Amino acid sequence: MASTQALGPGGHPLGRMSTTRQDLWWIGPASVVFGLSCFFIYATWAAFQGAHFYAAPYLSPFYAPVIFHDPSAVGGTTHSLLGAFPSWWPGFLPQSPAFLILAFPGAFRFTCYYYRKAYYRGFAGSPPGCSVAPLPKRGYEGETGLFLLQNLHRYALYFAMIFVFLLAYDVWLACWKDGVFGVGVGTFVLALNVVLLAGYTFGCHSVRHLVGGRTDCLTCGKNTVRFTLWKGVTILNEKHMVWAWCSLIWVGVSDIYVRLLSQNIIIEWNTWG
Repeated sequence: MASTQALGPGGHPLGRMSTTRQDLWWIGPASVVFGLSCFFIYATWAAFQGAHFYAAPYLSPFYAPVIFHDPSAVGGTTHSLLGAFPSWWPGFLPQSPAFLILAFPGAFRFTCYYYRKAYYRGFAGSPPGCSVAPLPKRGYEGETGLFLLQNLHRYALYFAMIFVFLLAYDVWLACWKDGVFGVGVGTFVLALNVVLLAGYTFGCHSVRHLVGGRTDCLTCGKNTVRFTLWKGVTILNEKHMVWAWCSLIWVGVSDIYVRLLSQNIIIEWNTWG
């Protein structure tokens, strides 16, 4: 006798990660778990180093802007917005400027609409894929409890916008070494980082609502400027996933480049000689 399998709504089989799909559907969520895990491990390691984040005139985006600095740090800048680390800095934490920076872009990415879908599927199996049964869990309760933090996304967006302009200013500073204007490979590495971060940030769903929401007719009368902005944001938003991953990867590459340069592991081409 042929075995029967319990079916849920829509005729999908029930059971942990059950599906009738024949394709390699698991590659997507597995790639998300691998990619985000690698970035989180590296970013945490880099933040705890507190060193080798500056190779004149390049500053790693993980550490920009430098609010406090440790004068004894190897490969660290001797300049900061507020001088040396204060006495109240927790003794169990290295004196690393990154601890004052990474929380802001981290909050923006963690609450991002795309990343929510990605890590809900990859890490929580909720669900792991389209037409794939989710892992056992309680009934859906919406973004309540801990997930209320997801509603902070629109506020994290404002900080993310500020960081785009701060990093753009760092690119300008990266064109000057000992008072001489020039460019190097690092200049283009940091410039591309800003372009990718800007594409990701200004293509955010919240930006799309910010410029085009709260109106009944976006194409009427005085709304033509807003409509033009909305169309521009929409173009970026259509590739939001691509911007998200490219910017995430490249900000890590930028830190690695500056770190290797600071330790004289690599030598770059530049116009300063």
